[in-house]
Amino acid sequence: MEDEDEMLNNKTILITGGTGSFGKQFVKTILARYQPKKVIIYSRDELKQYEMAQTFNAPQMRYFIGDVRDQSRLKQAMDGVDYVIHAAALKHVPVAEYNPMECIKTNIYGAENVIQAALAAGVERVIALSTDKAANPINLYGATKLASDKLFVAANNMVGTRPTRFAVVRYGNVVGSRGSVIPFFQKLLAEGCAELPLTDERMTRFWITLQQGVEFVIKNFERMHGGEIFIPKIPSATVTALAEAMAPGMPRKIIGIRPGEKLHEIMCPFDDSHLTLEFDDHFVIKPSISFAVPADFALNRREEVGVPVKEGFEYHSGTNPHFLSVAEIRTLIAAGSAE
Repeated sequence: MEDEDEMLNNKTILITGGTGSFGKQFVKTILARYQPKKVIIYSRDELKQYEMAQTFNAPQMRYFIGDVRDQSRLKQAMDGVDYVIHAAALKHVPVAEYNPMECIKTNIYGAENVIQAALAAGVERVIALSTDKAANPINLYGATKLASDKLFVAANNMVGTRPTRFAVVRYGNVVGSRGSVIPFFQKLLAEGCAELPLTDERMTRFWITLQQGVEFVIKNFERMHGGEIFIPKIPSATVTALAEAMAPGMPRKIIGIRPGEKLHEIMCPFDDSHLTLEFDDHFVIKPSISFAVPADFALNRREEVGVPVKEGFEYHSGTNPHFLSVAEIRTLIAAGSAE
């Protein structure tokens, strides 16, 4: 087992879609905690890269313009890279419903390009970021992320003698990330709205802070054998409690569920219960296929031990044993705002 305090020292790390909320928080964390050799931000928006470079301008930082749809550019960018985090995606649910092929090109073909580039470059470890919407998907975004998850898991059978290993991290709504309901509500409140629009009063979601997401990814670089889907144990909240936390007593208007939305989200599906292991602070969904080099997924590389869940287990935002109170939601939002 590697020492967590030294794991990323002298390593070259590439983050696809690295100008997003996750990429910024990850870079902030690893620059403060480790001495990486290089940190490469790979993304297609030059303005976001320019703006990020004003803040993150340490000598280790590199900024590569490129699209995950472009395999040859990915191969160039991954030359000499040790670790990859694949965070690039088209992730806005209604936009994906209206532009399905664009979502497929980035989220599915892009995943395959990341895999092929990582194999060609001999990258050590790759973690792809997934979403609760990939479990029992009903929208196109979730369906493309499920396909992406399957590609990254199966890629472990393509490694041959290479050192490369692939794993997936799946979690729920991120406090404060672009596209989250929290900054949307904050914007409306700042503009002096008289009521908050709610899709459905019964709606629940899993919640995690950016920093919790970053810590979870770093730990899973240590834990992974290759082929796992890692899922953190995180709390749920109702949309009504969220509205009450942000605007106590304010009237609410029910506007109905948007295209492709669910009332509740799932991270460990019922149909995967026979593959699911429970650890102290997370779950692992084992691969449904067998690999040429078998691994004991119940004992990870941090020497943590997992046990099989009961048949029919489902990790569901509506039946989650941990629901946030209004006061806890306020604390979570404050923590997210401070990041």
